[in-house]
Amino acid sequence: MPDKNAKADDKKSAPPAPEPLRVAVADSHTHLDMQPGTVPQALAQAAAVGVDTLIQVGCDLAGSRWAAKTAAAHDAIWATVALHPNEAPRIVHGAPEGSYGGAQAPRGIEGLDREIDEIDALAALPQVRGVGETGLDYFRTGPDGVAAQQHSFRRHIDIAKRHGKALVIHDREAHADVLRILDEEGAPDTVVFHCYSGDAEMAEVCAAQGFYLSFAGTVSYKSAQNLRDAVAVTPLDRLLVETDAPFLTPVPYRGRPNAPYLIPVTLRAMAAARGIDEDTLATAVAANTARAFAY
Repeated sequence: MPDKNAKADDKKSAPPAPEPLRVAVADSHTHLDMQPGTVPQALAQAAAVGVDTLIQVGCDLAGSRWAAKTAAAHDAIWATVALHPNEAPRIVHGAPEGSYGGAQAPRGIEGLDREIDEIDALAALPQVRGVGETGLDYFRTGPDGVAAQQHSFRRHIDIAKRHGKALVIHDREAHADVLRILDEEGAPDTVVFHCYSGDAEMAEVCAAQGFYLSFAGTVSYKSAQNLRDAVAVTPLDRLLVETDAPFLTPVPYRGRPNAPYLIPVTLRAMAAARGIDEDTLATAVAANTARAFAY
């Protein structure tokens, strides 16, 4: 008789390492501070399968400080810094115990601006190559949080432009407003849509403006034909690949912990969707990521 506990443990365990890539690429968006193990272990695991560079992404002030510190200590890591869109309404309005992200007392728009000022200072550091993840997320935040999110997004756009850093966008159920605000504020020279979630039509709009589209493990999900269609129409010089680890683990390991060493699984799903060989895609993705984050 099968051991149900063993099956449950297997679903929680780390997936096996995939076949290494022949052309090394970067993980354009990961959260090492949310993953088990040490940073050197993560780097070694990734390097063993052809993932030679990691972009460590900040989501709040503490995480952004950690990202900058970690990037300064490791040649293979670059940092981005920001307040995640969901952080903005939490800072302004507060959050009760047990809510997403934990309890937080309300600090108003002034408190939000103080934290963004600190992000601004971090963005000036040489190891920080992007401002993000910022943007809009209407999935978790209701109408009462829209104004705070949009205020934060506009300020992050300004920071990216003044420091000449890539703007890394989190866009969840907010496509029209994200594009509108980018147009109103004037987009930075480099814009990356992290974990792209739009369709082929939006991908063409973004590509026409020179934006980069980064695809995560979601591109391999059965229900995500829109993402595979988007990969197929995005110019080769605008494509990036990411894990968003520990989240969004690609098929066939969906539901298990994600990590940078699983990048080859997602890249191969992208290559299949586009109908090209993985070496061609990896060569383009490697060059694109280095160009987007100026390393």
